[in-house]
Amino acid sequence: MQRSNPVVEARVMRAMKSDIAAARPGWHGHCSASLIRDQEVSVVPTVSMTVNGTPVTAEIDVRTLLVDFLREDLRLTGTHVGCDTSQCGACTVHVDGEAVKACAVLAVQADGSEILTIEGIGTVESLHPMQLAFREHHGLQCGFCTPGMIMAGIDMARRHGSELVAATVRTELEGNICRCTGYHNIVTAIIDGARSMGDAPLAPHAAG
Repeated sequence: MQRSNPVVEARVMRAMKSDIAAARPGWHGHCSASLIRDQEVSVVPTVSMTVNGTPVTAEIDVRTLLVDFLREDLRLTGTHVGCDTSQCGACTVHVDGEAVKACAVLAVQADGSEILTIEGIGTVESLHPMQLAFREHHGLQCGFCTPGMIMAGIDMARRHGSELVAATVRTELEGNICRCTGYHNIVTAIIDGARSMGDAPLAPHAAG
């Protein structure tokens, strides 16, 4: 495997210093992640992050998107790829406690971060309150968008608490697309999930 060239790596890293906030749900458009991914570079950095409570270190191509690292390298396939253009929100995960679209973030931009995916929020035996709410209110149909919806919903609950209302949910779901439903049950599920969560902090579970 070709080792990193410090000069080239520094040049590439400077080129991709876009604000990670641009990858948060509700944002539309392209950022440096998609631009860098398509460039011909040979930088092979080592990244370290904590994913669902488990420390992870790997050598990766500098162009690797966070969503691809999670799916292909870590086999956490609950994070879905729906559009690859930051539009649909199916790839939503939490980075350092905030919801972002993993297709708009390079894996190297998440170096040193805490990552939480759908696999890390609960288990089959003990579902997360937001997962229970989606099941109770049938907030899904084909299920493809559901992981991103749930992760976005948890982020809303974290920021707004149990006082979350439908108007806020609908506004903040602008960056999460469901092609099957009319969103009514999704909105209801997120509000109920937020009430069930209360103001308690989310404790990540290691996937396994």
